[in-house]
Amino acid sequence: MIKVSSYKNNNIHTYGLGATVAMEYLLKNRGSVEAVIIHPDFRSEETIARINDICGKDIPVSVEEKPFNILSKKDNCFVIAVIRKQEIRIKDGNHMVLVNPSNCGNLGTIVRSCLGFGVNDIAVVGKTAADPFDPRTIRASMGACASVRIEVFETFGEYSSRFPSNKLYPFMLDGSKILQQTKIEKPFSLIMGNEATGLDPAFKDIGQPIRIEHSDNIDSLNITIAASIGLYEATKSCE
Repeated sequence: MIKVSSYKNNNIHTYGLGATVAMEYLLKNRGSVEAVIIHPDFRSEETIARINDICGKDIPVSVEEKPFNILSKKDNCFVIAVIRKQEIRIKDGNHMVLVNPSNCGNLGTIVRSCLGFGVNDIAVVGKTAADPFDPRTIRASMGACASVRIEVFETFGEYSSRFPSNKLYPFMLDGSKILQQTKIEKPFSLIMGNEATGLDPAFKDIGQPIRIEHSDNIDSLNITIAASIGLYEATKSCE
């Protein structure tokens, strides 16, 4: 059995915490799963049988409590998938680009929205950005991380030089057009900034800045909501 330890970003393994997340990896990205651990108190015989059936003889399954004390303090976590990290390059096409996201929960939620709207390639930009391999990211995505391609770039320039044909749409106020009045052409790159600071002002000279209009009763939308609205409009209107 693989020995588990508290997650650090230089680990070769990460973890899918929870039965739903573990099952997503077993069904959608089985090759990355190296072991499955089941809590002794888990009572879903149907799920246990399914896990054992999928894992077969290739993926070891154990029943033990200690790994849960190390990796998850939540009372509702009864299954852990031990996942080997895979460095994957995103492909040509439509992209979500997240510049210096700071919160793993937000990152995971956006990943789930991307999968839901068919945008399966996500660029995370910034040396200090939230870690897409962090178990918190994977759990917040409800396992969607198993089905998308996520690549980390140190700078936006590194990203944009790889995909010069993409139409760039930074979400910001400066020089922007209203999203609902903008025709999103593909291949598109929807560019979102940090949760607290947004995008650097220099992005107003990149592509076509767009904004989501809302009432004056709030100062801004949560980044996960903004990303979902952007994805909806982009995938609805692109040809």
